[in-house]
Amino acid sequence: MLEKEKKLLSLEKQINDLGDSSTIEKLKNEIASFKETEMSQLSAWDKVLLARHPQRPKACDFIEYLFKDFIELHGDRLFRDDPSIIGGIGTLDGIAFTIIAQQKGSTTEENIIRNFAMPHPEGYRKALRLMKQAEKFHRPIISFIDTPGAYPGIGAEERGQGQAIANNLLEMSQLNVPIITIVIGEGGSGGALAIGVANKMLMLENAIFSILSPEGYASILWKDSNKAPLAAEEMKLTAKDLKDFNIIDEIIKEPIGGAHQEKMTVFEKTKKAIIKAYTELSQLSGPDLSYQRNTKIRSFGFLQRFNYDNLGGFKNDLYKNIRNR
Repeated sequence: MLEKEKKLLSLEKQINDLGDSSTIEKLKNEIASFKETEMSQLSAWDKVLLARHPQRPKACDFIEYLFKDFIELHGDRLFRDDPSIIGGIGTLDGIAFTIIAQQKGSTTEENIIRNFAMPHPEGYRKALRLMKQAEKFHRPIISFIDTPGAYPGIGAEERGQGQAIANNLLEMSQLNVPIITIVIGEGGSGGALAIGVANKMLMLENAIFSILSPEGYASILWKDSNKAPLAAEEMKLTAKDLKDFNIIDEIIKEPIGGAHQEKMTVFEKTKKAIIKAYTELSQLSGPDLSYQRNTKIRSFGFLQRFNYDNLGGFKNDLYKNIRNR
């Protein structure tokens, strides 16, 4: 939990403890001012903590609200069903969608069952099976991303974790139906990419999307995971950063303090964003959808020409090392 949120909860508790005291109005004004000045000015690390907040709405909460008639489908037809990924069919405003979602638990016990939303290869194969089924029946696809990353265990590696992720990237790039992805919490590494090759990528305001966790980044770069807050700033993993880089298409605003403060408001905004994205994509043919998706991904990043003349005395050593190789 954010330190700012702890202070806010402390102020709200004081109001409850005071009852009808005359100081309530003063405290209410203090809370309003605190929300306006502190809770609306969040660092990248603050947003990491909000993305991981235990009360943040999970994928199943979005599915339950948006798709009242959701039917879950199970299994990859090769090994087993992976509970960390939910897949199925549901309708939104009369439109049938295939839904794929990474599911975190709300309790420790549920997180153990869901493997903390870290999918095994069979989870990604289940997702791909359902996406291929969606293409067969001309259903658009919605995926909800919320994972620290794919599960790195020995069993997952033995069953082809890397191959499963790579195969999803390849197959999703070629699907001839609209794909809309929403990052609702953490979007970590290949675990997120494996269901995130989309025509439209939406992202909640306080969600994150990155190559690995800030703790992992800090451990690799500075050999100190305690520098995770600094890493979060360097990684450019917030929705605003990613929108500036044209990696995501739209930011879904959250209430002050995070999505868990007013879940229904967030669900409604997400619904509007999905309908808007689908309306735009439904104008495209199948081949055009695949072309648009690939063109979008290939436009990520930029080329910066390296100037060797600025290397100074290091330049000769660099050339020498290259020749020796």
